[in-house]
Amino acid sequence: MIILGTNSIKDTGYNVANSYRSNSGDSPKLSKTFSSASNSNTTFTVSAWVKRSKLGANQDVVSAFRSSDGLQTDLIRFGSGDDLEFYAHTTNSSGNADIQTNRLFRDVGAWYHIVVRVDTTQGTDTNRVRIYVNGVQETSFSTSNYMNQNGTIIWGLGSGTEHTIGAVGTSNYFGGYVAEVVYLDSQSVAPTTFGEFDDDSGIWKPIDVSGLTFGNNSFYLDFENSAELGTDASGNSHTFTENNIAATDQSTDTCTNNFCTMNPNLGALYTPTFTQGNLQVAQSTNNQHAVTHGTFAVTKGVWYWEVKYIGNTGSSGPSDRAVGIQVPNVSNVLTQATYNSNGSITYYGYDGGEVWDEGTATSADYGTYSQNSILGISLDMDNSHISFYINGTEVVDNYALGDYASVIATPAISWPNGTASGTEMGVNFGSPFYALSSAVADANGYGSFEYTPVGYALCTKNLAEYG
Repeated sequence: MIILGTNSIKDTGYNVANSYRSNSGDSPKLSKTFSSASNSNTTFTVSAWVKRSKLGANQDVVSAFRSSDGLQTDLIRFGSGDDLEFYAHTTNSSGNADIQTNRLFRDVGAWYHIVVRVDTTQGTDTNRVRIYVNGVQETSFSTSNYMNQNGTIIWGLGSGTEHTIGAVGTSNYFGGYVAEVVYLDSQSVAPTTFGEFDDDSGIWKPIDVSGLTFGNNSFYLDFENSAELGTDASGNSHTFTENNIAATDQSTDTCTNNFCTMNPNLGALYTPTFTQGNLQVAQSTNNQHAVTHGTFAVTKGVWYWEVKYIGNTGSSGPSDRAVGIQVPNVSNVLTQATYNSNGSITYYGYDGGEVWDEGTATSADYGTYSQNSILGISLDMDNSHISFYINGTEVVDNYALGDYASVIATPAISWPNGTASGTEMGVNFGSPFYALSSAVADANGYGSFEYTPVGYALCTKNLAEYG
């Protein structure tokens, strides 16, 4: 099984440079209250590209919130059941809108393009709110309540109305990545304003929106200014205020170059905790086996990624931890026995630093790594071997892949039976959530690593060429 997200295209024509990585546990958001009202509170369009990392909770992507008038709230969000919802609390008692899809959105390896266009002046109620995902209109809904004709809502209003990316008020924080957020005041436009289907692959991809007409309270967030991620690129200077956001929350994981992350949908019997856009994983259970896989699996090519041993936040002693590869397994319940017998090769970080090959430890001790050490993994599927590095120094050279792993492999982190409580590992597939002292790209110019990559970053641009 090769897991690829959307936009696995070598050349998309238009490329998005950056996204905003929202770690819901930090209570982050970008917020803006306009100084004047919009041109119309019956008509607007919102467009955003999103890649989810957290599932199973209410999470707002874009919202408008007013504390007066009974806490009026308009929002686009993923619900606790992972559906997509548009809700609008009208300002003139003209019937609230509440539209929820039957379709569920649980792919944490893919980018979704969401467009919501609103025009309450339409005579047909289903035309007053239209929702599109990846260029296709959603038509199957579990709830479909539409506003009355000419109903007014609070999007784009001025004083007292907070417009927010990644939350509503102080709740429902989004976990994942957001790119190319556009709000068009007083315009109801089709998704083809923001994207198109690729002629060769048929994949929905973004187009350049910088030339759109951005009237009054319209804005365009491209997240290219790491010092101020809320910078408005529309020309309207509607810069959003950052709340609990750092420069490292800017990411190069985008809708035109999708990077691998770890995958909570392919967990273990004792599933670790995922944060930081599924790039930080922590195990909290002692003496139980846990493993997590990457969202991409490869069959050919030479690939490189890094794992930082952040340390033990929950226990003072050393802990079992291992990084390496695993043959993809669709089960979300993996015992230690099934993990060991399905093509796993991992570098074990405690008690000598051994390579574990399908559950059997090598006799050689390659050296242990300590807190803040960075482990480099170079996987050569063309020649069927894997190498490991500690802080840029090779410690395991061209270890031969077995019959399973030489066919297909995915990045893996595991915690063998032992002391694991509080162990945290930070994974860098080329778009790290932690600061680097020396950012080094791969030979194609993709990714940012602490040490010179021995292989290519696991991103869709590279996969389209070498994968």
